[in-house]
Amino acid sequence: MSSSNGGRPGVPEVTGPSDPDAIRADIVATREQLGRTIDELGHRLDVPARAKERVERARETVLDVYLKNPAAVVGGGLALVAIMVGVVIMRESRASTRRKR
Repeated sequence: MSSSNGGRPGVPEVTGPSDPDAIRADIVATREQLGRTIDELGHRLDVPARAKERVERARETVLDVYLKNPAAVVGGGLALVAIMVGVVIMRESRASTRRKR
């Protein structure tokens, strides 16, 4: 059994098509695959674009929930505002208590 690397250790064995047209087609396919891989990596590393996509998805989700049950969304929003006001009042109360000491 003969190997295409000549039996030399450390030399990779070459396999694949030997026809020039098949080799060219293989090169084109590999370039296209590498191009897709690079595009995907670029997309994954584009943090601002991914953040925009997440914000858009969140906006669509909120809008969808609102359209299905507007009273719940309004109630939740009012509850959130009430909690925020409560936190501000508590912080002010604590700050004024500290100032009096």
